[in-house]
Amino acid sequence: MHEKSIDLLNRAVGDELSAVHQYMYWHFHCDDQGFDLLALLFKRTAVEEMLHVEKLAERILFLKGDVAMTVSDPVKPITDVKAMLELAASMEEHSAGDYNRWANECSQNADAMSKQIFEELVADEERHYDQFDTELANLARFGKDYLALQSIERSRSRGAQAPAE
Repeated sequence: MHEKSIDLLNRAVGDELSAVHQYMYWHFHCDDQGFDLLALLFKRTAVEEMLHVEKLAERILFLKGDVAMTVSDPVKPITDVKAMLELAASMEEHSAGDYNRWANECSQNADAMSKQIFEELVADEERHYDQFDTELANLARFGKDYLALQSIERSRSRGAQAPAE
């Protein structure tokens, strides 16, 4: 009865899992490069995407479907910050568009709760897009100095820590 909704929810699971993997990859690389603020942004976004997977999975199981834990896209080995942010913004924009369409499809199939889940995801994905777009704007406005400031802040905060006894 709800096969279409289960299919759409599972497609979203795949997209969200792909995002988790990609954002954690970028979190590791930003952290390694000393870009603490960006590393934290990618990590927090990955955690939110994991919560999306959980919400989607709960709905799939409620509809008596099985959760397909299949990643839709492999991790792209991008380590340039500007390229990271551009792809992240694109990923979020694409997801918001898909989820909007899928909410409408669920509505047409008399599945109001799946529709509501997709609408909630749209709001989150648009917020993520805005965060990445803001970081891109900062990078364009301040250039490499923007990244240097993050690296300097890390050095300063680590240098100010008390030595271990």
